[in-house]
Amino acid sequence: MAIDRAGEAAAGPGRRRRRDGALRRDAVLDAGLAVFSTLGLHGASLDQIAERAGLSKTNLLYYFASKEALYLAVLQRVLTVWLDPLQALDAGSEPADALKAYIRAKMTLSRDAPQASRLFCLEIVQGAPLLRAELAGPLRALVDAKAAVLGSWIAQGRIGPHDPRHLIFSIWAITQHYADFAVQVEAVTGRDLSDPDFFEATVASTQRLVLAGLGLA
Repeated sequence: MAIDRAGEAAAGPGRRRRRDGALRRDAVLDAGLAVFSTLGLHGASLDQIAERAGLSKTNLLYYFASKEALYLAVLQRVLTVWLDPLQALDAGSEPADALKAYIRAKMTLSRDAPQASRLFCLEIVQGAPLLRAELAGPLRALVDAKAAVLGSWIAQGRIGPHDPRHLIFSIWAITQHYADFAVQVEAVTGRDLSDPDFFEATVASTQRLVLAGLGLA
C-alpha cells in the first residue's frame, strides 16, 4: 500500500507538469489566433503573441520552434474546429433535421469563434501556402465522404437534385459570411450574431433558404 502511495506521489507532479504544459500550449494557440487573425502571418510577431499569452518569447519557442510552426498549428486547430460539425452528417439521418442542425452549428461557430473563420479566410485568399496539404488531404477526404452522403439522399429522392459539393460550399459561404463580414452585416442591419433574436432569425432564414432549394419543407 505504501508503494502505491509513493507511486501516486511521484506521478502527481508529472501529471501537473503535463497539465500545465498543455494549458500553456493552448494559451499560445489562443494568442496566436487572436494576433494572426488581425495582422496575418507576416504582420504578427512572436513577441506580440508571447505577451498576449503571458509568456516569455523563450517559453513560447519551447512549444513552437518558429512563427511559421505556430501559425500552421493554429490553422490546423481552426480547420478541425470548423469541420467538426460536418462529421455529423450521416446517411441514416433525416436530411432536413441533419441539414438544419449543420447550419445551426456552423452559424454558432460564426458567432462564437469569428477569429477562426477570419484567419482561415485570410489564409485561403493568400493561396493557402501553408495549409494546401491539409486542404488537399484531410479536408478533401471529408468533403468527398459527406458529398457521398448527400448524393445517396439525392439518389433515394430524399432531397432534390443538387451538386453535393456545391451544396456544402454554399452552406459554408452563407454561414461564414456572418463571421468574415461581421462589420458589414452590422453596418447594414445594425445588429450581429451576439443579438439572440438576430441569431435565431439568421439561422431560420438560412435553413429555409437551403431546405427550400432542396425541395424540403
